[in-house]
Amino acid sequence: MKKGSVQAMILRALDFVERKGNKLPQPVTLFAILIGIVLVASWIVSMFGVSAVHPGTGKTIEVVNLLDKEGLRRIFTEMVKVFTDFPPLGLVLVVMIGIGVAERSGLIGASLKAFVASVSPKLITFSIVTAGMLSSVAADAGYVVLIPLGAVIFHSMGRHPLAGLAAAFAGVSGGFGANIFLTSLDPLLAGFTEPAAHLLDPAYRVDATANWYFMAASVPFVAIAGTYVTEKILEPKLGKYNPPDDLKEDHSPLKPEEKKGLMWAGISILATIVVIGFMFIPEGSILRDENGGLLPFFRSIVALMLFLFFIPGLVYGLITKSIKGDKDVAKMTGDSMASMGGYIVLAFVAAQFVAYFNWSNLGIISAISGAEILKSVGFTGTPLIVAFVIVASIINIAIGSASAKWAIMAPIFVPMLMMMGYSPELTQAAYRVGDSYTNILTPLLPYFPIVIVFAQKYVKDIGIGTLISMMLPFSVAFMLVRIPMLVAWIMLSLPLGPDAPLYYTTPKDSVVIQVPAVDSLSIDTLMNTTPATDSLKVPKP
Repeated sequence: MKKGSVQAMILRALDFVERKGNKLPQPVTLFAILIGIVLVASWIVSMFGVSAVHPGTGKTIEVVNLLDKEGLRRIFTEMVKVFTDFPPLGLVLVVMIGIGVAERSGLIGASLKAFVASVSPKLITFSIVTAGMLSSVAADAGYVVLIPLGAVIFHSMGRHPLAGLAAAFAGVSGGFGANIFLTSLDPLLAGFTEPAAHLLDPAYRVDATANWYFMAASVPFVAIAGTYVTEKILEPKLGKYNPPDDLKEDHSPLKPEEKKGLMWAGISILATIVVIGFMFIPEGSILRDENGGLLPFFRSIVALMLFLFFIPGLVYGLITKSIKGDKDVAKMTGDSMASMGGYIVLAFVAAQFVAYFNWSNLGIISAISGAEILKSVGFTGTPLIVAFVIVASIINIAIGSASAKWAIMAPIFVPMLMMMGYSPELTQAAYRVGDSYTNILTPLLPYFPIVIVFAQKYVKDIGIGTLISMMLPFSVAFMLVRIPMLVAWIMLSLPLGPDAPLYYTTPKDSVVIQVPAVDSLSIDTLMNTTPATDSLKVPKP
């Protein structure tokens, strides 16, 4: 089959997905409908007594009927809390205060002019996808900063802004886990993997660097795949962008006062970074905990992002006279919040849906059942690893939290694969591959609504169908890159990280009986904590 005909076939398939998807109701209405479906499903399924045993705790989990007296009471009494605790809400609104000043003072526009003039157009897409992957160092800030920035960069270059948005979204979310740096996710997942390994070997240790080499090596391959999809598939599909009058770009060269403003804004950024460094690098600094850990720093990233945008935006505005006083700053921040009105409404409905789905236990029971089915299939060797990755990616559509899914799957698959000779580090790496490329396809991703809002700035009537059709090629491409890469890694017997082997040999002197230290764990708990376990070592018969 010729290359042109293959591309045409792909574009027709994506058009079909877009047409069918856009026949769905408007996103707010769709989430409201999904809420109704979850409520009714929880009632019906609970009548059949469906349950599953949590592999990490031994606790029987049953479907919760959200339409009974207790369920309805919880819906009404926790409605406000569910909204205010919705993970993206505070992050988005706080960071948007700083971004509002940086954007409306003219800093972002001037910075983009300087950036586009200094970087080769051939490297723009690759750089955006790569930056998206590396942004996980700053937790979820990439969703709020890089995704709209990708759209703005493409728009400033005369390319379709939705292609830039999709490239950034693909890097941040579809390439999740791939990073040349260690992130807060590495020790979090290792904290689940090690107790699961103790089921067979109580002395086994899983370090935070368990998958470092593999994840770092994934970055260029994922970036190349994202670049190819953006430029060869998505941009031809989207065609030429004709912006409305209020979005037409100013392509005039930088004025002297703009260059001066950029210089002083850059100095202020460096000064801010130095101050932040003093807040978390030295021992005993204010953003370290009592044990010298960096948890306070990671929890402060959103606040720090606010200042990293606000301060240089303010400096730039004062230098260029776009800010003449505190009233201008107040108006800029107020206008920024006003532009988020649609997102706040969408976030309210999405937050209720995600919460009800979690409360019903439909997602966790489906995840446990899927894991048990895979366990019973009887695959061995590489086919089992690949099947495990695919099951993890399917479960990823229903449960967004990486730690919540791994808390379910680790106690099943880590010991099972250890008995087959595969190390816990390899099982964890396989899980992380599956927990990536379907992120960009599921509305259950907490940040999915904000991506739609960012896209609606450029295409007012964009729907879920358009966004999914845009992201589907990235998902398939990343799957076709990351799974074969994992298989090749195994075949070449490459180390996954420092002292992180591929294979495991069962100890000959003991077996282990695992005694959970807790009797139950909620999804909310699993998303924020690492469960402790106690092991009782007994002589082998």
